[in-house]
Amino acid sequence: MTATGLIDTARRLVGAGKGLLAMDESNGTCNKRFADVGIEQTEEARRAYRELIVTTPGLGDSISGAILYDETIRQQTSNGTSFIKILCEAGIIPGIKVDIGAKDLAGRPGEKITEGLDGLRDRLKEYAGMGARFAKWRAVITLGDGLPSRGCIEANAQTLARYAALCQEAGLVPIVEPEVLMAGAHTLERCGEVTQETLHSVFKHLYTQNVMLEGMILKPNMVLPGLLNPKQASVDEVAEATVKILLRTVPAAVPGIAFLSGGQPAELASARLNAMNLLAKSPASLLPWPLVFSFARAIQQPALEIWRGEEARVVAAQDALRHRAHSNWKALQGDYSAAMELA
Repeated sequence: MTATGLIDTARRLVGAGKGLLAMDESNGTCNKRFADVGIEQTEEARRAYRELIVTTPGLGDSISGAILYDETIRQQTSNGTSFIKILCEAGIIPGIKVDIGAKDLAGRPGEKITEGLDGLRDRLKEYAGMGARFAKWRAVITLGDGLPSRGCIEANAQTLARYAALCQEAGLVPIVEPEVLMAGAHTLERCGEVTQETLHSVFKHLYTQNVMLEGMILKPNMVLPGLLNPKQASVDEVAEATVKILLRTVPAAVPGIAFLSGGQPAELASARLNAMNLLAKSPASLLPWPLVFSFARAIQQPALEIWRGEEARVVAAQDALRHRAHSNWKALQGDYSAAMELA
């Protein structure tokens, strides 16, 4: 894919008034979520669940792209149609998660480094040949006593940049995901400080690695207090803090920002996204990039809890999935409200 093709794909993913569906859970993570709701943890159960997702009627009305996992991109529906074909026919651009997970960072107790660069060039070539048009790599930054270290931030930022450069070489749009985790008791202000430091480092290394900013997408966390902090911020406080940090750190050349949900409750993630887009519509804001979503659990979880592995519940689960996708689509317009959950 040429530079023009990368730019066009990135704009289609984040500039069409839609968001992304992250369905890239590893088999281990998917099995854990299945176990939590009493679903058998088998390859066939995972395939059937993913078929439920990709065949949801009208999903392409709200979703511009879907991030897949290595097992998922190779799977088919029960009638033998590849998931890639189903997504493309729905107008949804297929993508692929390419990191192999966060491992302990040597010399940095309590901190992680995401691995997967070895052999990545060949894997990207294979995925592109299978129909993927973008990729995703997640780095995790832990907040705590004395954490994160500068070494952790720099190591993950450099790795994200090297991944992004390899993606663009292979003709895939890189989604760059530096996630400051919600776990802990930190304040909203502390999350903002670390998010700002992390994004500054990420874009420094993207520049160093000659990554074309117009052909990538940023997938950051929202600025949030830790889950254990007794003082939880309001929806508007989260929106204002997040937009402020993004304006300080993200170059205008980036085509768009697609937020991760990070384990937020589905309705709260939608409300916060809505508040940010209301800020974006303010005449005084002049944001240079669209603010969209790249949610996993915040779209999938209600459907999973309804389905529970039972064929008779597929339609009801798809209705729930479509509702959550539509709710987040409404949030992109600044038109989401809690009343939509009662309809």
